[in-house]
Amino acid sequence: MSTILQRIQGDRTLWAIAIILALFSLMPVYSASSNIAFLYGSGNTLGMLGKHSIHLVLGLILMYAAHNISYKHYGPLSIILLPIAVILLIYTLLQGHSVANASRWIQIPFLGWTFQTSAFASIVLMIYIARYLSKVDSEKLKSFKKTLVPLLGPIFLVCGFILPANFSTAALIFTICMVVLFIGGYPLKNLLIIIGSGVAGLLLFILLTLAFPNISNRVETWKARVANFSEGNAEENYQVTKAKMAIAEGMVVGKGPGKSIQKNFLPQSNSDFIYAVIVEEFGMIGGVIILMFYVMFLVRVLIISQKAESKFGMLLAAGTGFAILVQAFVNLGVAVNLLPVTGQTLPLISAGGSSIWMTCLAIGIILSVSRGQITEETLEAEQKETPENIPDHA
Repeated sequence: MSTILQRIQGDRTLWAIAIILALFSLMPVYSASSNIAFLYGSGNTLGMLGKHSIHLVLGLILMYAAHNISYKHYGPLSIILLPIAVILLIYTLLQGHSVANASRWIQIPFLGWTFQTSAFASIVLMIYIARYLSKVDSEKLKSFKKTLVPLLGPIFLVCGFILPANFSTAALIFTICMVVLFIGGYPLKNLLIIIGSGVAGLLLFILLTLAFPNISNRVETWKARVANFSEGNAEENYQVTKAKMAIAEGMVVGKGPGKSIQKNFLPQSNSDFIYAVIVEEFGMIGGVIILMFYVMFLVRVLIISQKAESKFGMLLAAGTGFAILVQAFVNLGVAVNLLPVTGQTLPLISAGGSSIWMTCLAIGIILSVSRGQITEETLEAEQKETPENIPDHA
């Protein structure tokens, strides 16, 4: 055990947060999967738990592997992976596995599992942006024309190919990109131009979809979700209504593990609305504890970013970390009816292979940045303690 712990480097607090959330997820996923198992499977909830456990194990292995690679290698790697990510997004849009008339997944050969390519593309894009901002001189960064193709082109490509099937993910990625650009010193005037261009592109897509309905039927889904959220229509907004009932019935201490009632009525009880099941079973106390873990995650990401030895490390940790946190808070906001239904999972807790794997990969990258800090601090401490640096009092 001590040998294993010695090989685990990086921010220990972040490691603890990730492992605790992953282990805790076994209880609510097992409980919330009962309805899914009976509706879409043979009713074997142990099978669902086993699948989730495999996803977690593979995710933690991926996290460990990612943290062992120097974060400096991810920058050049993103140049190779970005075109692959765009190709995968195009393939997903045209030939991907569809759920609820939205092509968001591709089938993994031989395993029969599905993989959400947008999650992979978002991480690659964050790494690419962090690398570009850290490599380009400040004068070139001020020029909108010079950064249009190499910096802004990939952002619009990735978000544009995700948008037709998944508006919420495209919007989240676009927002995080703007935050990273701002932190990286990109001029505010240029940022406003980009945001305006993004809004114009979204309006153009909506107009084309309304004029040619065969392009996509997702606009009607967006309209319905926003309308149901704003009007509070309980009959139409079935998922949120059941989630609110679960939260209300949980009260302070909850009904106890596995005793949720509303999990039997929530369509996505083990993924999109798992937080509602957690609050019903563990009460307001359990819900607040989960929230505090994500707040602690935010604090560690800010500390790691602040202590990063380079601009690339700072932007890399901030971009990948904020992406996880924004997704988490959006999921929590939907569960408590502060936001319209988006379909975002709760990182490290919700069931879903690609979500778990990409979250673990992102955390592994952040840990790699923190591992670099620890290595540098250790070397400096050792240099101070070398005999030639020790004053001779004789």
